[in-house]
Amino acid sequence: MALLSTSAMPRRGVLTLVALLLVALNLRPALTSVSPVLGSIAEALALSPSWQGILTTLPVLFLGLAAPLAPRLVRRIGPERSVFAALVVLALALLARPYVVTTVGTAGLFLGTAVAGGCIGVIGVLLPGIVKRDFPRRVSIMTGLYTVALNLGASAAAGTTEPLRQALGGLWQNASQGASTGPWQGALAFWLLPAVIAALFWLPQLRGTKPVRVPVRRGARLRHDPLAWQVSLFMGLQSSLAYIVFGWLPTILQDRGLAAVTAGLALSVSILLQVITAILAPWIGSRMRDQRAVLIGVMTLTLIGLLGCLYAPIASIWLWIVVLGLGQGGTFSMALTLLALRAPDATTAASLSAMAQGIGYTLAAMGPLLVGVLHDWSGGWNVVGLLVSAIALGALVMALGAGRDRQVASTSGVDGVD
Repeated sequence: MALLSTSAMPRRGVLTLVALLLVALNLRPALTSVSPVLGSIAEALALSPSWQGILTTLPVLFLGLAAPLAPRLVRRIGPERSVFAALVVLALALLARPYVVTTVGTAGLFLGTAVAGGCIGVIGVLLPGIVKRDFPRRVSIMTGLYTVALNLGASAAAGTTEPLRQALGGLWQNASQGASTGPWQGALAFWLLPAVIAALFWLPQLRGTKPVRVPVRRGARLRHDPLAWQVSLFMGLQSSLAYIVFGWLPTILQDRGLAAVTAGLALSVSILLQVITAILAPWIGSRMRDQRAVLIGVMTLTLIGLLGCLYAPIASIWLWIVVLGLGQGGTFSMALTLLALRAPDATTAASLSAMAQGIGYTLAAMGPLLVGVLHDWSGGWNVVGLLVSAIALGALVMALGAGRDRQVASTSGVDGVD
């Protein structure tokens, strides 16, 4: 039994697989590269804690706000060209955002971060539809591999941006620099390189492609479908927990007594462990009559891991880091798998992806902000446990609907399609 045999795929299929994985590597570094050097950025630009929180939340918010642009781009230039254009703009944004502070001020950093988040949002909407179209019999394993690549990119950025900043520090020691410049800029700009590489590997996908006529009112059609809402809300609620972990887990663990380096390592380990269930959960789920059991299992692991990180004795923290990573790897990969399994065709998968990620990531951005507000209000982390429990319970309720063996109404061949 071959999960994904390249010998069984045409040459274009292999090239598409490689290109898809390289694109997926770029869907988190723009986000996870900021928090390791946030202190250096704040010191250089005199950012208050509130503005630091906005900087880390902004790309998540634009993941959702930019999602509705993806179907419009597909109508104009096609899905492959849309992905390529988003990669190019992403690379330019990653180059510009650390350096425009010297010309247009701090606002340039926020603008570049927002643009980078928007590009990632567009790409994230388009890839599930491309997977559904090009790998219709391998959706689950392709989603797992896609999630693995995404996690590797996230973990690499989280774990190496600060060492990059330190390595680049010597280049600035004897140079005359203003308050808004420093090695943190080069460390952030480094992450444009994977985007450039992915764009180059994606170029062969542009041959023979053309714009795709998609239903003009497909969004309204799906917004009247209860199953589409259940999938969308599950996507948003599990993503909210993910971005709470990305943004706050190291701080929580430091406040509980871990050294800063160890706390950062805990986050990296948690992300790396997601690779295991990112592959296993969709593979198991696709072989079951419906996916409710798998969704409930991985979400329960996520909640247990979060509560363990918040309340269990700190000596046992690595156990809860493992549980958390295994849970979140499964919740995210299953959320992506649902976008394909609940759609009858590639066009509908793209439309459902736009709805789910547009609503989902906009909702997810509220999670990290609420954690900050609750922490400032209470002076501790105990009340945050109530927040993550409520979010996880909401996700479990949505899983009971989204995991059923049903499909949303097709958006192909209606509302103005040629």
